[in-house]
Amino acid sequence: MTGLLARLFIKDYKNTSDPEVRTAYGILTGTVGIVMNFLLFAGKLAVGLITGAVSVSADAFNNLSDAGSSVVSVAGYKLAAVPPDREHPFGHGRAEYIAGFVVSAAIIFTAFEICTQSVAKIFTPEELNTDIISVVILCASILVKLYMFAYNRRIGKLVNSVTMRAVAVDSLSDCAATLAVIAALIIYMVWGINLDGFIGLLISVLILKAGISAAKESIAPLLGMKADDELIEGIRKTVLAYDNIVGVHDLIVHNYGVNKYVISLHTELPADLSFTDAHETVDRIETELREKYSAVVTIHMDPVYEETPETEGYKAEVVRMISSVESSASMHDFRVTERGGKRVLIFDVEVPFGLDISDEDLKQRISEKITEYDSSLSAIITIDKKIY
Repeated sequence: MTGLLARLFIKDYKNTSDPEVRTAYGILTGTVGIVMNFLLFAGKLAVGLITGAVSVSADAFNNLSDAGSSVVSVAGYKLAAVPPDREHPFGHGRAEYIAGFVVSAAIIFTAFEICTQSVAKIFTPEELNTDIISVVILCASILVKLYMFAYNRRIGKLVNSVTMRAVAVDSLSDCAATLAVIAALIIYMVWGINLDGFIGLLISVLILKAGISAAKESIAPLLGMKADDELIEGIRKTVLAYDNIVGVHDLIVHNYGVNKYVISLHTELPADLSFTDAHETVDRIETELREKYSAVVTIHMDPVYEETPETEGYKAEVVRMISSVESSASMHDFRVTERGGKRVLIFDVEVPFGLDISDEDLKQRISEKITEYDSSLSAIITIDKKIY
């Protein structure tokens, strides 16, 4: 069924790397969600009105909020596909994350509404009017939601969509909620025990959990989460494959939507390489990264000087000193120069986030160790955060 819908409504449906195809998948899944959830709402609401069960009506309005969320999803995909303009030079791709967050917010709001109604039913329970047809309708709704879970999960993985994954999680929680409703109705039919309010409360907890999980996944890229290891390793390998590239550091990847990146990094090249040759190498790297990752790319060139026995000795000592101060730190961009008749060691120290020692204290302690080693030396130290 999933493949059939794609073949019917999406041109070149196999080319999921194409932004237009990806947008078409988003609009298709959103439209399916609108239709399916509205039908589920109508069917469950009818059962809720017949039986008088708040848990059934709550489940119905949960599906109505899902239909509204699907509308938001479609709008999000359409907005994310809008090309860059003067106000948004990196495009509108993050609109998809915003849509995912709105979906999760709607899920959380629904959970609180159901919780309020269910608590009222716990304290003032009402007689239920149950029949086998109501149970059959609810069972059929579970099958529909299982299909929607599988559909959104598969397409979400196919096009790497946080919104579709959020909808898939919500669909699965809906299945659990409806199962609980069915159990409550059967218990009432067989033993006359009214668990309607308690089951409604359980449903609200399940929905709230799904909403919070979806919100976390949507908010993370908006806040600026780190890129995945596979992407970072791919960028490193691409850069290091070029002749004259000695090393790579200070790699930063900004996400402006799925498969839309801004990449900046520092490359280390031999200091004796001509400026023209260095510029040509960096230009070629930028072009390949731009085409490979659909990215805006900026590369800074750092000269690496040929090491003499003296500079090698200084470098080894500094590495030892840094390790003695902070074992998790590393060094790059080391060079030795003369300033005002004094020898100066210039280098960057890379440290992870969350150290107990401050950046200034770290620099001071390393500088003190260098002075203790040789009072004629001074140091210019830059502290970098280890992102990847």
